[in-house]
Amino acid sequence: MRQVIVHRDEDGYWIVECPSLKGCVSQGKTKEEALINIKEAITGYIAALAEDALPIPAIIRNAEV
Repeated sequence: MRQVIVHRDEDGYWIVECPSLKGCVSQGKTKEEALINIKEAITGYIAALAEDALPIPAIIRNAEV
């Protein structure tokens, strides 16, 4: 499981970022929707890396934010 950071933006949407996957960000109208969306984004990100034979970044367990 990858660490994610969840916060609300000024419009009330939930934003979720995955620090171990640069640029992997998603959003949702609810926190639950945003978490579902980031799981899909992470899966797609890793699949794209694998398809291009690129290294998959290690999981960051205790990132300082």
